[in-house]
Amino acid sequence: MTLIDSLFHWGSKLERVLVVALVLVGLQLALWLLRRAGRSLAGRRLTSRASKVATIVSLTSSIILFVTYFVAFGLILRELGLSLKAYLTSASIIGLAVGFGSQGIVQDVVTGVTMVFADLFDVGDMVEISGQTGIIRGVGMRFTELENSFGARVLIPNRTIGNVINYPKGYIRALVDVNLPAEPELAQKVEARVSEVASGALEQYGRILLAAPSIEGRVRTSSGKEILRVKFRVWPGRGTAIETGLRSELLALIKRIVPEYEDWMVTVNYEIEKRHATLPGVGWRS
Repeated sequence: MTLIDSLFHWGSKLERVLVVALVLVGLQLALWLLRRAGRSLAGRRLTSRASKVATIVSLTSSIILFVTYFVAFGLILRELGLSLKAYLTSASIIGLAVGFGSQGIVQDVVTGVTMVFADLFDVGDMVEISGQTGIIRGVGMRFTELENSFGARVLIPNRTIGNVINYPKGYIRALVDVNLPAEPELAQKVEARVSEVASGALEQYGRILLAAPSIEGRVRTSSGKEILRVKFRVWPGRGTAIETGLRSELLALIKRIVPEYEDWMVTVNYEIEKRHATLPGVGWRS
C-alpha cells in the first residue's frame, strides 16, 4: 500500500474530498494572512534583512499556493476514479503543449525568482519599473505589485521588468532656493513668508510629499548671494506641483514685499539618491 493509499484508506470518498477541500481552504487562509502581514510590514521602515525576508515570503507563498492547488486537484480526481499517475502524465503533456504557447508565463516565474535572489529590490522599496513608480507591496510568481502615489494597485508582469530604478531613501529631494534681498529687514520678511508657505505645504501637497518640508537655513554662495533653502521630500516624478504651484505662490508673496523681485530668483533643483539595476544578462549600471 502506497503512502497516498494509507493516508486516504479511511471514510467515504465524499469525506476524503471534503478533508482535502478543508485543508486547501485553511492553507489559502493562512497564506492570505501571511501576505496581509507582509503588506503591513511593507508600509514600515524595515531593515535590509527584514525586507529580504518579506520579499522571499511573498514569492514563496505564491509558489506554495500553486503547488497546493495542483496536488489537491490531483487527489480529488483520484477519489473520483482517476489515477495519480495518469493525472501527472497528462499534466506533463498538457504542460509541454501549453508551455510552447505560454512562454511568457515561464518567463514571469523565472524572472520573479531571479529578481529576489539578484537583490534588485525588496518589499517596501520605492522603485520605478516600466514607467510605473511606487512602493513594492508583493512579489509573486507572475506579477510584481506596486502601490503608487494615488494608492492604486499596479501589477507589472515579471517578464517585462528589465531596468529598475531603486530609491533607497524612498523619495526625491526637491530643493527650493530663494534668493534673499541684500537689505536685512527685507530678507527677514521674505524668510517669514517662505516659512509660512513651507509650514502649510504638507496639507496642500500631501499627495506628493512623503514628509513635512524642512527649512535648511541660509546659504551664502561663492558669488556673495544669500539663499534660503527649503527641502521637500517628494514622490519620484511628482515634483511638477513644486515647480509650478508652490514656486508661483512664493514669487507672488515675495513680490508684495520686493516689487522688483525677478522670477529667476526662486529655483527648484532635485537631488536623487538612486540605484540603477538591470536583470542579469541585460547589463548592469550603478
